[in-house]
Amino acid sequence: MSLETEINRLHWQSRRGMWELDLLLVPFIKNHYAELDQDDRKRYEDLLACEDQDLFVWLMRRELPEHPEHRIIVEKIIEYAENSDLDHFKSL
Repeated sequence: MSLETEINRLHWQSRRGMWELDLLLVPFIKNHYAELDQDDRKRYEDLLACEDQDLFVWLMRRELPEHPEHRIIVEKIIEYAENSDLDHFKSL
């Protein structure tokens, strides 16, 4: 599977229907996923299998995931969001 196909597939899986999650996950997948190494790409895909309520708590920094692999990618998503230009979020 090409990287572009993978990103397109994950883009739709990243659309969770919860505005707060969409604001973090969609720009991350569109603008940063291609820069991740294979391990982080796997972590991201595994993270998408988690429940929306867990993702919300983790990405809003109310708790950290217990699973260390989830914690690594959650921290990268948060870091990306904190350091990104807000224009990235307008393209949802």
